[in-house]
Amino acid sequence: MKQSRTMSMVEAAANVVVGYVLAIATQIVVFPWFGIETGLPEHLTIGLAFVGVSLVRGYLLRRLFEAIRMRSAE
Repeated sequence: MKQSRTMSMVEAAANVVVGYVLAIATQIVVFPWFGIETGLPEHLTIGLAFVGVSLVRGYLLRRLFEAIRMRSAE
C-alpha cells in the first residue's frame, strides 16, 4: 500500500514533536554535565532551531524511500 504525501508529513511531524520533547529533556540533563547552564526558554529555543531541519529531513527521507519502494514494485 502506498503512503500518501499527507500521511508522510503527518508521520514526519509526529517524529519531530517526539524528538523535540526528548531533545529538551536530554538538554536539561546533559548540559549541566558540560558546565552549560541555561534556562528553559533557551532550551526551547535551541530545540526549535532544529525542528524545521528535522521535519524536512524526515519528510524527504520518507518520500525517497517511498519512491524506491514504488520503483522496485514495478
